[in-house]
Amino acid sequence: MSVQTPTIKLNNGTEMPIVGFGLWKLDTKTCADQVYSAIKSGYRLLDGACIYENESQCGDGVARAINEGIVKREDLFIVSKLWNNFHDADKVEPITRRQLQDWKIDYFDLFLMHFPISLEYVDPAVQYPPPDGPEFPPGRASVQETWLAMEKLVSAGLTKGIGISNFNGGLILDLLKYANIRPATLQIEHHPYLTQEQLVNWVQGQGIAITAYSSFGPSSYVELDTEDAKHTPLLFEHPAVVQLAEKYAKTPAQIVLRWATQRGIAVIPKSGNTQRLAQNLSVTDFDLSAEDLKSISAMNRNLRFNDPMKFGEPHPIFF
Repeated sequence: MSVQTPTIKLNNGTEMPIVGFGLWKLDTKTCADQVYSAIKSGYRLLDGACIYENESQCGDGVARAINEGIVKREDLFIVSKLWNNFHDADKVEPITRRQLQDWKIDYFDLFLMHFPISLEYVDPAVQYPPPDGPEFPPGRASVQETWLAMEKLVSAGLTKGIGISNFNGGLILDLLKYANIRPATLQIEHHPYLTQEQLVNWVQGQGIAITAYSSFGPSSYVELDTEDAKHTPLLFEHPAVVQLAEKYAKTPAQIVLRWATQRGIAVIPKSGNTQRLAQNLSVTDFDLSAEDLKSISAMNRNLRFNDPMKFGEPHPIFF
């Protein structure tokens, strides 16, 4: 029997599960099976992106689950993202249709601007997904041009909602001045080492939901061999998290995820382990005390692992 996951009501009237399955770094060889297994385990929110290079395989997993009658399309909440090379207004709709084709679906539930960065267009017929690196030429599209083009995706029925990712407060404030459709969600790096409390509180106060990625902090970046990840204690081994796991008879992962979901923040962890899949989904059936929530937030180091400039790219998004 699958877990019934609570939802967040978005400002466009749709309901988004508060716990989902993140698709970043899923290997194309096993991706379809992992997506299928996640759906079978009860996950209904799937969070993908063009740049993850696995959307076609994700679509295979979804198609299998639908064909077997495990879910209907309308039971799923599928999120994807517009990559930086497709920010020009006339490129937004064509690439969205390409991504839908890869997913083998007719619409997204939510389509996000992945980064507030425009890079030079790359023809998908030549290379797809496009290369990414510090040598890639910048594009000329403004955030306003791209956002207004994304709004047309809603009227065209290609997505039910649109949102943003990796935006800071100033960029969001500017976007709200010209947006005809307000962002439904903001997706940001968010974990006990990077709480971003002012941004979270202000954005939620604007009626925009928050989705956290990299909820487990350095764990997601160890394999990328980044200096920060190599020299930062793993959250699952942090004494404060371990003690709370013992207190509540939960896993450290469940404690970290509940710290977010209890504060109304959606999470998108992933795992290839069936037991951990179930555990990560079961993070809304207990409450941390107010004191314990504060103790986790006190772990903040303002430590961001996903900063383009740390990967050698000249994009000062988070200055």
